[in-house]
Amino acid sequence: MHSYLFQFAQVHHEFRLPELSSVAELHGFSLSLPPQPEHRNPTRPFMVIGLEDEEHARILARRCILIKSVFVFYGQGFNYDELHAANRTLQGEWSRFTHDTSFRFLVTAYNHKIPQTRQREVIESFSYMGFLGKIDLKNPDIILTCFEEYDDCRGTTREKHEGDGHFREVFFGRLLEEGSARLLIAKFDVKKRNYYGNTSMESEISLLMANQTLAAPGKLLYDPFMGTGSMAYPTAHFGAMVFGSDIDGRQMRGKVPGVIRAATQYGVASRILGLSTFDVTRNPWRCGELFDAIVTDPPYGVRAGAKRLGRKKELTPTQRDLDDQPYIPPTRPYELSHLAADLVILARYLLKPGGRLVFFLPTVTEEYEEVDVSTMVCEGMDVIANSLQDFGSWGRRVSRFSFLHPLAN
Repeated sequence: MHSYLFQFAQVHHEFRLPELSSVAELHGFSLSLPPQPEHRNPTRPFMVIGLEDEEHARILARRCILIKSVFVFYGQGFNYDELHAANRTLQGEWSRFTHDTSFRFLVTAYNHKIPQTRQREVIESFSYMGFLGKIDLKNPDIILTCFEEYDDCRGTTREKHEGDGHFREVFFGRLLEEGSARLLIAKFDVKKRNYYGNTSMESEISLLMANQTLAAPGKLLYDPFMGTGSMAYPTAHFGAMVFGSDIDGRQMRGKVPGVIRAATQYGVASRILGLSTFDVTRNPWRCGELFDAIVTDPPYGVRAGAKRLGRKKELTPTQRDLDDQPYIPPTRPYELSHLAADLVILARYLLKPGGRLVFFLPTVTEEYEEVDVSTMVCEGMDVIANSLQDFGSWGRRVSRFSFLHPLAN
């Protein structure tokens, strides 16, 4: 395998590795993470990953939401002597650019600002590479970048450039591809959407969930708690066909067909197969193994508490006699633990072999244990990811299940 240096956005750390593995699985290639736990720590901004082909690195950069850029890896070290020694051993990787290739050399840092005088010193320390091409700051053929990683010192008072040179580790590589998928966060921004509600999911999380469903052309996905359609738009953007349902059709319709209107805004209306109104516990599905993935954000909390068909209390004889009024199906509260269990059972029935269930599960941070998700596992099911979006005292977890042998009866 060849080594590539990945620079990540420092958000949603626990989603990083599940997203990488999902996109790699979708495109049929494998990746090799660093053997040392410290070097695959998802809270750090850089990671060296092994891939068999350069195109695989480009695929990850174009699809993964958390990737900022990818570099051909030339070396790393705890000081510049170690970095230069590592870089010299890979001379075959960069020597072909030394004669007539225009280049730009950048020295930058994470959690620190390097003074220009030392930037020049660092650049000059690489003179042994012998680059003879033109220095081009605007449109170079290649960009060589040196990253210094410093510990987080936010909340402390420091002098300007204090601690300069006392970095945690330094990395060096040649820019291969900028992470273009992060542009989708602005595209699917809820504030710019034609139709949304007060519980619509933020775009970055919905895109991360969409990647974990392996959404792609030819895939059929289902959202059983469709709401205003936050999960439909990114999955459809990636090429999947989407079907949605909700117990409250008004959420999907709005004053005019709201979900379809927003889908039209994103150019994916033709990939919304249909929207239906029914209670997911009394669903109309009469055959299983229909969908490649189920992805949803189940309703919870005060504003969007889950409902199911049924009455809180029986009608009096007088109320039963009022049969001349328009019929509105009654609903009653739906406890979250029951909802999650029913969702797993539904997915067990509806998903194809190898299908995925990706959904949010709100948890109390201090009280949560891994066994909370494991209790939902049934025969033919694996928990392959469980990522936390931390809000302090509570959070919500994206749980990802893979179904090897769905129940088709």
